Amino acid sequence: HDVTSDPLFARFLLDYMLGEAIPTLRPVPGIDLSEYAHQLISRFSNPEVGDTVARLCANASDLIPKFLLPVVRSQLAAGGPFTRAAAVVACWARYCEGTDESGGVIEMDDALAPRLRAAARRQSADPLAFLAGNRSVFGELADDSRFTRVYLGVLGSLRSRGVRATLADLDRFS
Repeated sequence: HDVTSDPLFARFLLDYMLGEAIPTLRPVPGIDLSEYAHQLISRFSNPEVGDTVARLCANASDLIPKFLLPVVRSQLAAGGPFTRAAAVVACWARYCEGTDESGGVIEMDDALAPRLRAAARRQSADPLAFLAGNRSVFGELADDSRFTRVYLGVLGSLRSRGVRATLADLDRFS
């Protein structure tokens, strides 16, 4: 609820759903997907729901290939937008480095945690190490210059400017 109550993050999530994810979906009879996206933000903004970012990050190596990367692939094939999806991957790569912006330790709950951490920690010397070191997750996206250009721009900004400044200025990476 803390994340979706923050206008910056709520806008990011809505822009991802409305501009990148929903256009890749088939229509669902009787469901207004735009309205549904707004309902999701409203529901998750409720502190009584009690969901946590840590729970949402758990087993991301299973979730990202199933739900996020198909959006990236579809948008790349159609020449559509994928900046926010690439930003999620860059945020995940930064998260897998194991420390937050304040230097606090980030614990990971993921079957691939050791491999993800090792690849993420090589990123300072090899910026594409996270993608290339996890081909079972990313496949050909590690070699797609359209995707890696955006991913590297966002990752560099996350390191130098932090997440808030990066997301506030995300369209510059498009």
